[in-house]
Amino acid sequence: MMPSIQSIPYTLSDKAAWDNFVSLSRNATFLFYRDFMDYHADRFVDASLMFLDSHGRLKGLLPASWHEGSREIRSHGGLTYGGLLLSPTTHAQEVAEMLLKARDYYRSTFAAERMLIRHIPSIYHKMPSDDELYWGFRLNMQLVGCALSSTVELHHQTPFATLRRRGMLRAKRFGLSVEESSKSKDWEGFWSLLTDVLTSRHGRKPVHSVEEIMVLKGRFPQNIRLKIVRSKSAIIGGAVLFCAPPVVHAQYIAASDLGCEQGALDLLFYNLLQEYSQSDTYRYFDFGISTEKDGHYLNKGLNAQKEGFGARSTVYNTFAWEFS
Repeated sequence: MMPSIQSIPYTLSDKAAWDNFVSLSRNATFLFYRDFMDYHADRFVDASLMFLDSHGRLKGLLPASWHEGSREIRSHGGLTYGGLLLSPTTHAQEVAEMLLKARDYYRSTFAAERMLIRHIPSIYHKMPSDDELYWGFRLNMQLVGCALSSTVELHHQTPFATLRRRGMLRAKRFGLSVEESSKSKDWEGFWSLLTDVLTSRHGRKPVHSVEEIMVLKGRFPQNIRLKIVRSKSAIIGGAVLFCAPPVVHAQYIAASDLGCEQGALDLLFYNLLQEYSQSDTYRYFDFGISTEKDGHYLNKGLNAQKEGFGARSTVYNTFAWEFS
């Protein structure tokens, strides 16, 4: 008979055990290390759980936050994706127990009425980890968000569209160069460009401030990288990459008006796809979502641009579990 599961709330004294589990998990990425999750701890009420079997072995984690205004638990409110983090030895039936234990805990401790789970897309899984999706079906979770992202399989790439190839060749004619930088002045320069682009074209700001992203870069130097495109000495384009094997994810992308005219992003992504296709560590390059309003609006132009680099669709699903 399989050992039964018990849940315990995460505390600061559990940090080493939590982080060690993340490093060995079959579906976790560096976003789930506590040094990443807790950089904005002042904005969220942490409600994370740890699951142990009857032998005291850690079998799963649930990164979560409590949102009193909506009476809901979110996994996690400050992350792009969440849900249960599983070990290679965790069985499907144990996942069912984890979810039920979580529901009982959140009901009794917070009087929570529901939970939102942003399922970790399968491209991030190191081993098959769709147990949560199956039990979500069994427990009547409802799909309430479906964001459309664009992903390239690095070792089986679809050729660039003609428009993207022309842009890349134009960038080369203008003498644009692509480089990686860790210099504070380059991060600040790119962040100024990014903020201007997001404000003028989309009426919003980056999720992270430049100070926050620099803190995270300092904590995860191998995972968070800045690639910039220069015209002479000026930064006219670039991308911030979140490298979470087996995925390289473009967390932020921006180009100035001059960069757009001269094909800066076409050259950038040509170089990046060539670079990461040479690595056995990475399988996918993910451009990020092209949707808004929980997926109900698709930016067709943005999606088409990403597909021009050979990317095809990946979804980021959000499920709601009504406890009543």
